[in-house]
Amino acid sequence: MQQPEPSRAKLTSVAVFPRYYSLDNLAVRRDGSILVIAALQQELWYIPPADTRGRAEPILVHTFDQLASGLVEIQPDVFLLSTSDGPARESFLRRLNLRHWNLSEPVRAKTVLKFGEPADGLAGSCLLAPGVILLADSLAGLIWRVDLPPGHGNATARVWLQHDTMGCDPGSLLVPPQHGIKGVRYAARAGYLYYTSTAHRLLMRVPVDPGSHDPAGDPEFIAGSIMADDLCLDEDAGVAYLTAHQQNAIERVPLRAGGSARQIVAGEPFDEQLVGPSSAAWGRRPGDYGRIAYVTTDGGLVAPPTDDIVRPARLLRAELPAAERGCGPVCHRAATEDNR
Repeated sequence: MQQPEPSRAKLTSVAVFPRYYSLDNLAVRRDGSILVIAALQQELWYIPPADTRGRAEPILVHTFDQLASGLVEIQPDVFLLSTSDGPARESFLRRLNLRHWNLSEPVRAKTVLKFGEPADGLAGSCLLAPGVILLADSLAGLIWRVDLPPGHGNATARVWLQHDTMGCDPGSLLVPPQHGIKGVRYAARAGYLYYTSTAHRLLMRVPVDPGSHDPAGDPEFIAGSIMADDLCLDEDAGVAYLTAHQQNAIERVPLRAGGSARQIVAGEPFDEQLVGPSSAAWGRRPGDYGRIAYVTTDGGLVAPPTDDIVRPARLLRAELPAAERGCGPVCHRAATEDNR
């Protein structure tokens, strides 16, 4: 008996950027508008609330003096991102307050932290707890923890965790070498920090102590053989959606080893829109979580497809195929018990 074809995501281009743009991390605001980082261009863009009937015109709202990465909302409409200058080996954390901002005004970026040690490869970031964020460092092969005290206190940074699975590929012929840890996402209900390691083709997780917010154990293997860049989590269904940058695909992976089968939900067959997917975030309208994600691409700038043609970079709306619900924290607890 022939097996039915697996369901696929429905992709819609929300905004189109020029060729050779390196779209990376993004954040969806409460009103449905979207902030997108163009990393190599050192720019932050605003996309009006998504309208699936047509494309939105991106609006440039800030240009940085360094490479930009990571974008996390720490309070309603208050965001942090990181900037780095490779040759100078200087990295900073910048704060953007958009609470009373409108498009007629410039976005001001306030420096809240200069990293005291070289942080050469800052990538994805996530909120771990109020006032606590984590940042992946894909070249140093570690995760930074930044504590943001209330009021006007000084932010502080320290290494949260360093592990062999987070390092870059020492045998790579690329300059810089193939990055290690890239995406970090916190599953708050289950108490695990998930991360992707591009060079090692891994999805891993780390238990988090609910009191100290520090690691409560060693990293655990979840899935391999996938060169993922970033991810978003659906705790209700117990799955992650990984952006496989060089494979031009989005893959759905169970949040515990030995779970239900993995599935490529977009990119097979090849889709002209989904070339070089880099990051993903859930929409914030009712019913979006686990169903509607927004995905950035670089059009193949870093890894062109087999035809060697770099496409325009895009912000995509992905309507994802249904996943079985109600297995999130239960799956995590079962996996923890299995590992005892």
